[in-house]
Amino acid sequence: MGILDRLSSLLKSNINDLISKAEDPEKMLNQILVDMKGQLVKAKQQVASAIADEKRLRDQVDQEYRQAQDWEKRAMLAVQEGRDDLAKQALVRHGEHMSHGQTLEATWESHRLETEKLKNSLRDLNDKIEEAKRKKNLLIARQRRAQAQQRIAETMSSMSENSAFEAFSRMEERIVSTEKRIQASAEIDEEFTGDKLANDFKRLEKSAGAVGVDQQLLALKQKMGMLPAGAPQSNKQLGTGGAKNPREETVHAEIEDLKDET
Repeated sequence: MGILDRLSSLLKSNINDLISKAEDPEKMLNQILVDMKGQLVKAKQQVASAIADEKRLRDQVDQEYRQAQDWEKRAMLAVQEGRDDLAKQALVRHGEHMSHGQTLEATWESHRLETEKLKNSLRDLNDKIEEAKRKKNLLIARQRRAQAQQRIAETMSSMSENSAFEAFSRMEERIVSTEKRIQASAEIDEEFTGDKLANDFKRLEKSAGAVGVDQQLLALKQKMGMLPAGAPQSNKQLGTGGAKNPREETVHAEIEDLKDET
């Protein structure tokens, strides 16, 4: 497993643990970003170490090739000096360094390719972290909207229960009962307190007002032709029981006396 693969597995494990324990999504997202940045720092250190190893291998390759060239020059010098024996030994050394150099170069090339992959993976990780930063605010806004919708749904659900409407009904009954008690108390106060004679006249005035309305009704019916034009509008029709006014009785008596004198 590569360096970044190990870091990715560790990061994924930490995130899953955070999600399973999350109570506040905003805090969770912030913590995830903190963890991702921490893992990015570690990844950069690991990639930097891999780059350093690759450079050391390259230096070793170059050193082996330089030594091979040096021994080749020595072999040429030995040939010029007529020392074929030294030239042969120098050529052996030249071959050894060339062989070591080629082996190291193959190792270095493989390491270089892996290092390039690490660099690309590191760039991808950095880009994803930057993308996560941009998405964080959007995710938080969506979470807040979802929470608001959930609260509304819960409120509507609780209001749809019978208990809520029953509470309103009970409250209405209590208010009506209170109003009735206040009305009854006012009637008792009016009946048993204050000037009784004044109260009697108030009731009489109300009754007289009602009689006036009856008279208006009879006049309206006559106007509409529903009653004969000379229909009496006596106190009988007004619901007074046909009782005569005492003053009218006195006047009638005086008229009868005058008739007797003549």
